[in-house]
Amino acid sequence: MRWDDFRRSDNVEDDRDGGGGGFGGGSGFNIGGGGLGIGTVLVLGVIGWALGIDPSVLINGAEMVNGARTQYQQTQRAPSGTTSKPKDQMGDFVAAVLGNTEDTWTKMFQDAGQRYRAPRLVLFRGSLQGGCGMAQSAMGPFYCPTDRRVYLDTSFFNDMQVRFHGCSGKACEFAEAYVIAHEIGHHVQNLLGILPKVHQAQQAAGSKAEANRLQVRVELQADCFAGIWANQSDQRWKSIEPGDVEAALQTAAAIGDDRLQKQARGYVVPDSFTHGSSAQRQRWFMAGLKSGKVSACNTFAAAQL
Repeated sequence: MRWDDFRRSDNVEDDRDGGGGGFGGGSGFNIGGGGLGIGTVLVLGVIGWALGIDPSVLINGAEMVNGARTQYQQTQRAPSGTTSKPKDQMGDFVAAVLGNTEDTWTKMFQDAGQRYRAPRLVLFRGSLQGGCGMAQSAMGPFYCPTDRRVYLDTSFFNDMQVRFHGCSGKACEFAEAYVIAHEIGHHVQNLLGILPKVHQAQQAAGSKAEANRLQVRVELQADCFAGIWANQSDQRWKSIEPGDVEAALQTAAAIGDDRLQKQARGYVVPDSFTHGSSAQRQRWFMAGLKSGKVSACNTFAAAQL
């Protein structure tokens, strides 16, 4: 992925190590084995959160959020609220990708006669109090509609390679950018009024399975919006290199609900899906990538996902 020429966003809050510091790696987010205790229902729920919206807003996951808040009481740390230019390569990469999403969506909104209001992205390590409750490494990256911030512990990218086996080598940069673009896709949904409507529909849903099906459509549309970003970025900046798309598709497959459930439980429960199957995530990312149009991402009207 070519990103050196991307404009660096000024909307990055670097709260790693309490704000403003560099990032030198660390264990962070451990999916599958180790810190999260593989095989438990809680692990499956945490895995389901990876690359999604804070579940306290869109799904009935209050019990997990409350558990995270208990840990927050031991840390009492909140975002600084001020921008801080990252001083390390990973932070520079995140600022570059965020800036590129801002330029891409600003133009697309302008072309539609609308104004794009960019979100902030908070880099943190471990845990941090945010507008949707506790931001925790184990939750994976997520977007909070309440404060319009994306929360990201970049140790997730390492686990994306080691635990998920979602990509390898330099092509991982594009897969990592896809993760960021997916979360920005949720912000676009928020600006378009989609998230509040889905929230209302989920509150009125007759069952958790029905609410989950709505959540899947939200997540797949965010995948499609990430594909739109990739399409538009490549058209304007020639950013996609050989192997990049394959890496993104491999990552999308690695984080599909069916694959994660099969690994964690040994069997698949479609009614509990919250992000979509591997095939669905790949399909909708490619729909956005091929078309570059928001109209191609209406997952809520699609009979077959």
